[in-house]
Parts: sequence; C-alpha cells; structure tokens
Amino acid sequence: MAKRRALVSVSDKAGIVPFVQALAEKGFEIVSTGGTHRTLEEAGVPVTGISEVTGFPEILDGRVKTLHPNIHGGLLAMREKAEHQAQINEHDIQPIDIVVVNLYPFQQTIANKEATFADAIENIDIGGPSMLRSAAKNHQHVTVVVDPTDYETVLSELNEAGDVSVETKRKLAAKVFRHTAAYDAVIAEYLTKAVGEENPESLTVTYEKKQALRYGENPHQKATFYKKPLADSSSIAAATQLHGKELSYNNINDADAALAIVKEFEQPAAVAVKHMNPCGVGTGETIEAAYDKAYEADPVSIFGGIVALNRKVDTATALKMKEIFLEIIIAPSFTEEALEILTSKKNLRLLTVELDGEEKVEKKLTSVHGGLLVQDEDRYGFADAEISIPTKREPTEEEWEALKLAWKVVKHVKSNAIVLANGQMTVGVGAGQMNRVGAAAIATEQAGERVKGAVMGSDAFFPMGDTVENAGKAGITAIIQPGGSIRDQESIEMADKYGIAMVMTGVRHFKH
Repeated sequence: MAKRRALVSVSDKAGIVPFVQALAEKGFEIVSTGGTHRTLEEAGVPVTGISEVTGFPEILDGRVKTLHPNIHGGLLAMREKAEHQAQINEHDIQPIDIVVVNLYPFQQTIANKEATFADAIENIDIGGPSMLRSAAKNHQHVTVVVDPTDYETVLSELNEAGDVSVETKRKLAAKVFRHTAAYDAVIAEYLTKAVGEENPESLTVTYEKKQALRYGENPHQKATFYKKPLADSSSIAAATQLHGKELSYNNINDADAALAIVKEFEQPAAVAVKHMNPCGVGTGETIEAAYDKAYEADPVSIFGGIVALNRKVDTATALKMKEIFLEIIIAPSFTEEALEILTSKKNLRLLTVELDGEEKVEKKLTSVHGGLLVQDEDRYGFADAEISIPTKREPTEEEWEALKLAWKVVKHVKSNAIVLANGQMTVGVGAGQMNRVGAAAIATEQAGERVKGAVMGSDAFFPMGDTVENAGKAGITAIIQPGGSIRDQESIEMADKYGIAMVMTGVRHFKH
C-alpha cells in the first residue's frame, strides 16, 4: 500500500507542529513549502520540500511553487476512476490525502494603516486557494483543513477509524469554499475601493460570525450576529462586553441605534433608546448632567431601555443608572467604582466602544426578499447643510443650540419623525407615523408643558401648513426642516403668523 501523503503550507502556524507530528507518527509523508517547511524541520518533523515533489524550484519570490501537475494531479485524481489512476501512474504522480493550508494574511495586511498598495497585492495568495479548491472539489478522497480548530477533529477520526469520514470531509470542504469566498470578497472590496468603483456589476460581501443568538426579533426566529472584517472600532460589532447576559438580536439593533446617535455629539451626551428610536437625548457640562437630561426627557420610556454615553461613566452617573432597570449601558469606559456599582446588577450588560478613533464610512446594506439595497450612510450633518431662513424672524442664539440638537436627533428617528427639544435635551419624540401631523401630535403630547418655548425638528418637509399651525398654538418658537414642498409658502406664512423662526436645510433625513 502506497504511503499516504499530507501537504502542509500555512501562514497561521498555531498548533501546526503537534498536528503534523501526529500525522507523521501515523505514517503520513509530510510535504511542505517555504516557511512552514522550516518550522517543521526545526521542530524535528520529517518533511519533504515541495521542489522535491514538483522537480522544479520555487521561483518568483515564492509566487510559483505549488502550481504544478504533480501537486494538482495528486489533489484532483479520482481514486475510483481507472483512467485517472493510469494517468497519474504514467506521470509518476502520487495522490495527496490531506491538505492543510491557510492563506497569506491579506486582511491583516490591509488592517495596518502603514501598509502600501504594493504590500496588499503581495499578500494576495494564489497557490493556497488553488490547492484548497482542488482538494475541496475532490473531498470524497481528500481531507482539506483550512482552520486550526479542526485539527483535533481530524486527528480524533484518524485515531478512531484510521481515516476521516466522508461526512466530515464534506463539512471541511464546505468550510474551505466559505473561507476562499470570504478571502476573495475582502480582496475584491479593497480593489474596488482602490479604483473608485461606486456601483460594481456584482457585489460580493463577507462577514465573520461573532456569536450565535438565542433567537431573532421573536423567539420563533433563528438568528446569528456577524461582524464585518476590519469592523470599525466605534461600531457595536467591535464592542467589548464587560458584564451581563449575552446580547440578543433586539439588543444589538437598539445598541447600534443608540451608538449612532451619541456619536453625533462632541459635548458630553447621553442617549436612551427603545425599539431603535431615541426616547431621551441629553447634553451637559458633565456626563452626569447629560444623563440627567436624557432621563428627564422621558423617565417612563427609558425603563428597560439602552443608554449610550460618549464619556467615561463615573461614580455619580453609575449610581443614578443603577436605580432603574436598563438592558445595556454603552460607554468608552467605566471607572473602577462605576464598574463595581453597575456589576452588582447581574443581568445588566455593560459594553465599551472606542469613540475617539477615525470612523470609517460604510455602505448601508438592507436586505429585501430576494435582493439587497445598498446606499451611502446618512452622514449629512448640520455643517453640511445649506441653511436658509425664509421667515421674518431668525432664531435666537438659544434656539440655534436647540435646533442643532433636534436636527442631530431627528435623522435617527423612524419616519415620519418629529423631535422637540430645548438647548440641552429632547422633550418629545414622534416616530414612525404615517403622517407628519400625527408624529408632531405624539411629540407634543409627550412634551406636555415643556413644549412651550421648545423647538421642532422634522426629518422631511411639511406638505402643508397644518403641522406648523399646531406647533405655533402649542408654543413652539423655532422649527428646522428640509423645505422643498410645493406648499412651502403656506408653512412659512403660518410660521410668521405665530412668530416662529423657521430654518430650512435643503436635505431630508428619511429613516425607514
């Protein structure tokens, strides 16, 4: 019986020496390349160089070493086909039974901000994916291992049965094609961005499993959380959980929404979110003062909510947050005392997220049945707006501050959206309504007496003057909205009637 052969070529050498030693002890001939060959040789593992198999030296700085019939013939030959066996015998090609390969670290290379385009290109693996794909195609005969976590499974089956089961070989092959597809997707995205292609003819995306979830939006729905390779450090996907229960599907969605809003503010800010809509946003000189305002904005809805803060959580703020039921608290960091206070609540989830790094601009992907919608993220801020003031009165300095706050928040509220605010906090939020009058009515009712002297932010224009009229009657003094309705003049005249200062930005912020 011919000696079985294993081909080993890995960039990630974790666990490779004991795994290959075990294969050698089971009688496998070990064939290897470059750095892996040196590693195994230094560890005392008997190893054959790839050039001894191909009869050809590694050339072009290692770019060509395994792309050879003696390798791919050994990988692709079907053992049950007599003509295949005759051909490999004729050309003195030995079958390869196990392939252990992982790829050049392209993703790790481009994660380094100092890496050049040339560095990236040099870390595109060619021979590795070719070997993996050949072995995976012929998986009924070849065991192919791309993930070091599978070494134990392979050895266990070799120990118990003398071979790897067809079922396991098929699972390993499927993992290979997922792995090479993900690898190519990262390269494709990098090169597509490098050439400035905005709308490629095909879109290949990949995500890495972060955690299995107990269920989705509802208990009867299965769900998993995936993260983007090289995920933005200021994203919920890159958050570190310090304490509490495992995150749920709804937790992750709400936390993402809270994080997006709190990142709008440079001054200390706190955001409370329920069902992906803000129920309270506050700012202040300190993070404690900001949290006080967020709580005051809606002390009912914050119960069971998610709070995001853009400053370190101190003792005073932690003591206040401990007093109510919260699902999650997200912050850049916590003092030791704050952690001690908050971790006394067993199930409270505490997350840290970096907020001082450079935020990456990503495309927004939304799945629809049978397809995918892709758009730019809504990063349009107050500084980008082309401001016009069509009313007789301009906003006061205090109103400007409140208008800016309302403008920052309303773009994160489900449409139709209305936000009422004063200089340091929201006082009313109307979200997800079928008409703007209804959204404004909800926000006004929530604000109660605080509506008097507040300002209004609207995510889109007023189709007629009724919402402005209701705002004037309620005591709202200033409004910020995109404008652009064919009946803008009606709203302008209504604002003048009630002495409201109206600001138009020229840009709407629909969020569905």
